[in-house]
Amino acid sequence: MSENDNKRGPLGPKSPQKGYQGWIIAALIATILGITYLNRTSTVRETTQKRFEKMMADKEVARVTVVNDKSVEVTLKPEALKSDKYKALTKENTYFGGESASHFQFQVTSAETFKKDFDKLQEGLPEGDKAELVVDTRNDWTSFLGTWGFFIVMILVMYFILGRMSGGVGPGGQIFNIGRSKATLFDAENKVKITFNDVAGLDEAKEEIKEIVEYLQNPDKFKKLGAKIPKGALLVGPPGTGKTLLAKAVAGEAGVPFFSLSGSDFVEMFVGVGAARVRDLFKQAKEKAPCIIFIDEIDAVGRSRGRGAMPGSNDERENTLNSLLVEMDGFATDSGIIIVAATNRPDVLDPALLRPGRFDRQISVDKPDVIGREAIFKVHLKPLKLATDVNIQKLSSQTPGFAGAEIANVCNEAALIAARRDREEVTMQDFQDAMDRVIGGLEKKNKLISPEEKEIVAYHEAGHAVAGWFLEHADPLVKVSIVPRGVAALGYAQYLPREQYLYRTEQLFDEMCMTLGGRAAEDVVFGKISTGALSDLERVTKVAYSMVTMYGMNDRIGNLSYYDSKQTEYSFTKPYSEATSQAIDEEVRKLIDQAYQFVKQMLIDKRDKLEILAKELLEKEILFQADLEKLIGKRPFEKETSYQAYINRRSNEEAAIHEEVVKHTLEQDEAAKKSKEDELIEEAKDASND
Repeated sequence: MSENDNKRGPLGPKSPQKGYQGWIIAALIATILGITYLNRTSTVRETTQKRFEKMMADKEVARVTVVNDKSVEVTLKPEALKSDKYKALTKENTYFGGESASHFQFQVTSAETFKKDFDKLQEGLPEGDKAELVVDTRNDWTSFLGTWGFFIVMILVMYFILGRMSGGVGPGGQIFNIGRSKATLFDAENKVKITFNDVAGLDEAKEEIKEIVEYLQNPDKFKKLGAKIPKGALLVGPPGTGKTLLAKAVAGEAGVPFFSLSGSDFVEMFVGVGAARVRDLFKQAKEKAPCIIFIDEIDAVGRSRGRGAMPGSNDERENTLNSLLVEMDGFATDSGIIIVAATNRPDVLDPALLRPGRFDRQISVDKPDVIGREAIFKVHLKPLKLATDVNIQKLSSQTPGFAGAEIANVCNEAALIAARRDREEVTMQDFQDAMDRVIGGLEKKNKLISPEEKEIVAYHEAGHAVAGWFLEHADPLVKVSIVPRGVAALGYAQYLPREQYLYRTEQLFDEMCMTLGGRAAEDVVFGKISTGALSDLERVTKVAYSMVTMYGMNDRIGNLSYYDSKQTEYSFTKPYSEATSQAIDEEVRKLIDQAYQFVKQMLIDKRDKLEILAKELLEKEILFQADLEKLIGKRPFEKETSYQAYINRRSNEEAAIHEEVVKHTLEQDEAAKKSKEDELIEEAKDASND
């Protein structure tokens, strides 16, 4: 057992020492080969049948042994061994077996033929001079190894392969403990260094998870009021929002044993292994209680039962889930174990897993708003060497919809770009290029575009910009570029959408109009259209179908929603008739046509603005929102854009802070002045007394 296993306590039998089995097997093989070699290299010397016949004629042979009908061993008489002829052979024979040992041997082709020849050699010899004939059947080590050696070698090879795969064979080897849990234990000696200070932009989620940590650290505070801590907390949110990071912070803050594993760690090709690992995990956790178990990507094992199962089949995943449900809140459940799990697909989880008593809380870890992004930027900008022009507020305002992982990627990309340019500090321009890299893809500087195509792209992007600028409910462009990026993008536009969760019909309609502005601009200017509006058309179609079929925003279809939150990707049935399907298609087409005609007429009316922006784009290739104000004037609406509102809010906050600082400074100066006057008065009094 490793040192780390000793820290865990008696969770399993102690593993045997590795390596000694190999030495034992090697010694046995060497002994067998040595005995075989010594048997073959004893005093038995090779001879020929002709020399044997001479020995028989000289009456020197005492015994002849026919071995396995293949060879003949010859034993000489004692008086023959005393002669000088066999003097050396006598010394060897004494060491290896005395006078009874054989001295010579030779091979025969046929035992029957040899016996006939032997009888002829003994004809006419006195009875006392005749040699004894013995027939012997032997199984020596050589024949044994020849017969069974291959199987022995295969067994040894499999033995060592299994030992290599399991990290050690024997009672403690993993091959015999495949049902053991794969959870990683973090305790006082193996502690996670991440704390809640490293988690930014998730204030609400942190507050809820901190309560669990506080209960583990100070349980009496809750017990005296009769409160019970939730048995489980499920972290739900899109990928990259910080669910696993939050769990790491819990591990770093809790001060109790923390078991971490993935949902896929329960899955195995062998039947029953998943359930066994669940039982072993909770067995270990009970020995360490109070403790926390964190299961990342729990949807790998917690999917709803009965989906996609073949009739009469044994679903290993369902057995694992059943075992997990029983261990979390079954008949013999012990307290002291808190389950924290994370998933970005809560819709596929089994309802029994989500009920109170198992996961009492579902903590939403959403994408951060503009304030949350600012806090996340502050965390990721700490290790970077920044230039003075880097504005965190501007960075957070220009990254709408970014999750924490994407913000970390932007900061890292900016540092890489600055290093590539041999800068001493990371500048704001590096961050701008990093955001363009993450949003639009890699800039293709070597991609040659014909002037005709470049002009089409410029008018296309200008159409988006003009439409968004003069549509009240649309999000105006923050940045527009005609530099080729990514795989097929010849230009891209960056928006700053409002931080909102509810959308009205006019907002969605204006968004559709702005999205179709590029295609409409091509139609207005060139009288032709191109394939550059592919992503725009895809987005508009999706929004239009959502308005008609999901949100009930169509008079003909009515207040009906054909969206089923429980529907899986394997469901192919539609909850409406063919007539309704045709009506939906007609209404979607009608809605998109209305938006297209509306934005086309707007661009005809604003043709001068369109021309100004397109020509400026052809010259500069990149335009910002401030450039739009200079070129085509301010937006004809009193409501500020979300970007302007955020910048003004930050300016007001900074002004308020500055005002407080000035006020505090004046108060300090006034207090110092009054103190100085009091000192002068005291000095004058002392002088008059003197």
